[in-house]
Amino acid sequence: QVQLVESGGGLVQAGGSLRLSCAASGRTISSYAMGWFRQAPGQEREFVAAISWSGGSTNYADSVKVRFTISRDNAKNTVYLQMNSLKPDDTAVYYCNAAGRYYSSSYYASGYWGQGTQVTVSS
Repeated sequence: QVQLVESGGGLVQAGGSLRLSCAASGRTISSYAMGWFRQAPGQEREFVAAISWSGGSTNYADSVKVRFTISRDNAKNTVYLQMNSLKPDDTAVYYCNAAGRYYSSSYYASGYWGQGTQVTVSS
């Protein structure tokens, strides 16, 4: 079983940047596709970005394309989400997901979730 711990969230002004990390333990994630999701208050959890097991392919929600970049370091068993040009609408708890089903234009989450990290973007 894999455990996931997100970090890197915080309070940032609109237009700023944050880098989220998702550190995995218990099992190597090198053969797993990975994803990031977010959930704003009163809303359903939504897909943000995903990366194939090799890192050779990524896909993004339309709302974050160009601004966000997902990457991974399999040697460190860690996945990252670089978020630039942040907007107040990006405010949410961000969750990491492991071992989901990855397709070139979609990602279906598995049951492996982290506890989330809060991102707050002020206007």
